[in-house]
Amino acid sequence: MSVSFQIKSTRVFRMKGAHRKTNLRITLSLLFIAALCFAALTGCGRTSESGNPDAKKPRPAVEVTVVTVAPQTIAVTFEAIGQTEGSREVELRARVGGILLRHAYTEGSFVKEGTLLFKIDPAPYEAALNRLKGVLAQEEAQLEKATRDEARLKPLYAEKAVSRKDYEDSISARETAVARVQSAHAAVTEAWLNLDYTNVQAPISGVTGRAEKSEGSLIAANTDLLTRISQVHPIYANFSYSENTLLRVREEVAAGQLVLPPDDEFKVELKLSDGRSYPQTGQLNFNDFRVQSGTGTIQVRAVFPNPKRTLLPGQFVRVALHGATRPNAILVPQDAVITGAKGKIAYVVNGDGKAESRPIETGEWRENYFLVISGLKPGDRVITSELMKLKPGAPVKVVEEQPKRAAAAPAAR
Repeated sequence: MSVSFQIKSTRVFRMKGAHRKTNLRITLSLLFIAALCFAALTGCGRTSESGNPDAKKPRPAVEVTVVTVAPQTIAVTFEAIGQTEGSREVELRARVGGILLRHAYTEGSFVKEGTLLFKIDPAPYEAALNRLKGVLAQEEAQLEKATRDEARLKPLYAEKAVSRKDYEDSISARETAVARVQSAHAAVTEAWLNLDYTNVQAPISGVTGRAEKSEGSLIAANTDLLTRISQVHPIYANFSYSENTLLRVREEVAAGQLVLPPDDEFKVELKLSDGRSYPQTGQLNFNDFRVQSGTGTIQVRAVFPNPKRTLLPGQFVRVALHGATRPNAILVPQDAVITGAKGKIAYVVNGDGKAESRPIETGEWRENYFLVISGLKPGDRVITSELMKLKPGAPVKVVEEQPKRAAAAPAAR
């Protein structure tokens, strides 16, 4: 019994010792965690008591450049893509049919009005002309006979030597002969024209196209196309603008935001595909009164002098209309505008010398300037540098004020 009790006592003592060690470890861990929390709370308390050094120190002012907004009158240019076209476009067809004997011109060359281009076999028309000349001679002979008969019967009728009927028949015969001679003259003239039409001439001065029919072909009168001729001096530039553009321009004109030249006398400029400007200026000579149902656009045409035939029909060009102006326009450099998810904003320097964010609405632009429709007013000092360092309310220091200068004419697109 004593041995068993000792064993049990030893086991109990060992178990109690293990529990004590575990409790001691837990207690030490809790004390360590408490110490850490106390240190953190003490640090926070000290920070809040002493204050954040960065919070107490005034933020250094950001050095910026500004431009002062001032209204000004600016030129406005309307631009569009256009295509050149001859001022006169002729499809050349023969007035008479027959065998095409030869081409009398160089395809693609410039020809003057009246230049022979094609020759049609004239033999059938020469024969027809000679036949009709013979008919005319016969009718003229009949007229002379009828005239003599009337002249012979007239005194006899006066002496009652012939009947009235015979005399009147002689008059009718002469008048009929006169009519037949006139008809024969017309037939001869028509034959002369048909013979002349075998020489197909250029009806206008211009640049010729390729020949559509080869020599030896049978040409149908007034049907078969022989070639095309384009008059390139002067030359047209066709372009269009959208219905939305028309409505916007009308609205801006009514609001006094846009002024068009008197009688729409725009100065028209052409820019070629390589970026060069065509040296001659043009003017509008057609503005359609209808909106094209298929495209929703209005067709416009300008005419340009082209004495050196620099421009050819079919060229794609950029058309620029000068002459419109915007009074009291507000322009800011593009560097002063930030584009974000909610639109465009600009920073201005307020009366307290701090940056103030302004949402703005911009219109057309060109080169380095935006036209500001709303959001800014005259006298605002718009910040143009260090925009990424700014926040609303941030102090700023103006180190340079950009000089006021007129921007290039914005283009309406």
